[in-house]
Amino acid sequence: MKRQSRSKPVPSKSGSNALESKRRRVVRCIRTLPAGTVSSYGAIAKAAGWPGAARQVVRILRQVPGLPWHRVVGSGGAIKLGGENGAEQRFRLRMEGVSFRGARVDMKRHEFRFAGGKAARRSAFASRVVFLMSS
Repeated sequence: MKRQSRSKPVPSKSGSNALESKRRRVVRCIRTLPAGTVSSYGAIAKAAGWPGAARQVVRILRQVPGLPWHRVVGSGGAIKLGGENGAEQRFRLRMEGVSFRGARVDMKRHEFRFAGGKAARRSAFASRVVFLMSS
């Protein structure tokens, strides 16, 4: 009996470019986090235009050296790293002046708000509508 080969589809150039573009946006968002602020994996994914990709943010943090990895926490400010890595993350955040409420970062005081939220999108949309109407 002859075995049928199941070849995987070859990814198109545009697909890999789109993925690389998303990676670059995630890295840019992580690099914009100033000292003393934090953001969650999900918020970074959403700000990079890749909502629901929190796990991909984790992967990028592991793959790209030199990122401020300690400023990225789980939802609600939870330190998701275990053992010594979690202790180091907590230490680095404390050195930057980040306060904790129990085991979690005080997100009300230290969460970074990315530009481009609903209000910014709404105003950008309104300016485009005004421009189109005046043309």
